[in-house]
Amino acid sequence: MPIYEYRCRDCGHLSSFLLLRVDEPFIPVCRRCRGSSLERLLSRVNVRLSEETRFERLAAGDLDLEGLDEQDPGSVARVLKKMGPLMGDDFSPEEVDEIVAEAVTGRGEGAKQTPGEEEQD
Repeated sequence: MPIYEYRCRDCGHLSSFLLLRVDEPFIPVCRRCRGSSLERLLSRVNVRLSEETRFERLAAGDLDLEGLDEQDPGSVARVLKKMGPLMGDDFSPEEVDEIVAEAVTGRGEGAKQTPGEEEQD
């Protein structure tokens, strides 16, 4: 099943789409800004590893945790960028930085606003 990647011309966000039926028309929409001005990218090959193989690679020391400071968001992001491919995650380095930044600011999906706080874009 093909997975197509697109970059939004409006906000620059990368989105991936799994197409189950390539014979049907498909119009991509940006997952961040909901814009429809996307350009298709040439994607890298993505190989799915079994869970057993991923854990074997982790146990073999493919993930170096030396220097990890769990209080430092940059340090956590570096480890997540290494760990993601080993665990089968498809997050780009930019998406990992976004996820860590959202966690630090408390602005991730499902984050609750405090009373009187307005959402900012």
